[in-house]
Amino acid sequence: MRVRSASPPRLPKWVSVFGAVSVILLITSQALALFGTPPDRDMGETMKILYVHVPSAWIAFLAFGTVAFGSVMYLWKRDLRFDVFAAAAAELGTVLIALTIVQGSIWARPTWGVWWTWDPRLTTTAIMLLVYAGYLALRSFTDDEERRARWSAAVGIIGAINVPIVWYSVKWWRTIHQVQSTTESVDDIFLAAFLLNLATFTLFFVYLLLTRFHVAQLERAADARLEERAIGGVIHV
Repeated sequence: MRVRSASPPRLPKWVSVFGAVSVILLITSQALALFGTPPDRDMGETMKILYVHVPSAWIAFLAFGTVAFGSVMYLWKRDLRFDVFAAAAAELGTVLIALTIVQGSIWARPTWGVWWTWDPRLTTTAIMLLVYAGYLALRSFTDDEERRARWSAAVGIIGAINVPIVWYSVKWWRTIHQVQSTTESVDDIFLAAFLLNLATFTLFFVYLLLTRFHVAQLERAADARLEERAIGGVIHV
């Protein structure tokens, strides 16, 4: 009996359209934030990096929450697609949290006078980066998909515990990092630009996640075809 590998899934057309719209909105929202808002009274133009820095951090948290969700669903359903979905979110989240740290350092230099300090918010964020970089490294330790998925799920769930720690670090410990702003503490024009960027970053993240998940499925299908060819594609029963 000849066993044929399943055809690789196709990316739905609506995802491509969604991606194009999200990119246009992202560029538009950034242009409005940079050129349509005045400089901050205290920080001047330096403040405008927060239109990228804060959304990057928020989307990283969202990504790691997605990793935890995919990990729990894999352990429950034992469906490898959830593991692939979690891994795709982890890749995006790791890149975003690294960008968050870099952006924060750029903001900190003129504001605090240093590129880096072992502030609780910064330290817990650095730990988060190491945890998810370790998550991705762990996935290369074995070619057994089931074992890789179980190991990754454990790290993905435990690593998510650090998300609320990072969020509340500015309230739990003495820190020079500012606490989260509220709608009452931000001028309307800054708040509108911030919320617009937050929304468009979220849309763009969804597009990237769907696309990376699709690519990961193509990679699995290609690996399956290579394995099939290696064993001759024939199983005798």
